Amino acid sequence: MKTQDENLNAENPTMNVTENELISDNMAEETKDIETNENATDNQQATTEKTENTDEATGKTWEEKHIELNDRYLRLVAEYDNYRRRTLKERMELIKTAGDDILKSILPVLDNFERALKSVETTQDITAVKDGIVLIYNNFKDFVSQRGVKEIEAMGKDLDTDLHEAITTIPSPTPDMKGKIIDVIEKGYILHEKVIRFSKVVVGQ
Repeated sequence: MKTQDENLNAENPTMNVTENELISDNMAEETKDIETNENATDNQQATTEKTENTDEATGKTWEEKHIELNDRYLRLVAEYDNYRRRTLKERMELIKTAGDDILKSILPVLDNFERALKSVETTQDITAVKDGIVLIYNNFKDFVSQRGVKEIEAMGKDLDTDLHEAITTIPSPTPDMKGKIIDVIEKGYILHEKVIRFSKVVVGQ
């Protein structure tokens, strides 16, 4: 015995076909929508990956940026190494030139010493020999002064351990000389505000 729906379908076969077509069309549209959504998702993911791997400021990928920065770093290291070598070479040449300049300037003093030695062998005038030695001394003193060398004042001064080195102490000849420098055994010198040799002194006590 057929149901009422079966009877209706049997009576109206056209209606049954139409419903089946509608169902098929709906399923096709749903499948198409799903495929469209999947494609859109894939495109979005690709765009996101490209955006994540791209520097927005330069428009370059991070790999290209890495290669560029690495190349720049290698160039910088090479330039610094060249600069260091050039500076070292210039410094060595400067030191060598400075030494040549000092030796060249001291040659006239050496010439005066040779003249004084010849005079000592032939002259009988002690005063002339003495004057010659004083002249050479003053000449050499001017030479070192022009190079920034200054003598440290010590005689009669208070002992200053930054400038003086006390060799020994002796009873002071007067009460006001206690703690002061009575004698200088060896003069001290300063080169451009730096002590290059301390004064060796005797201090009163």
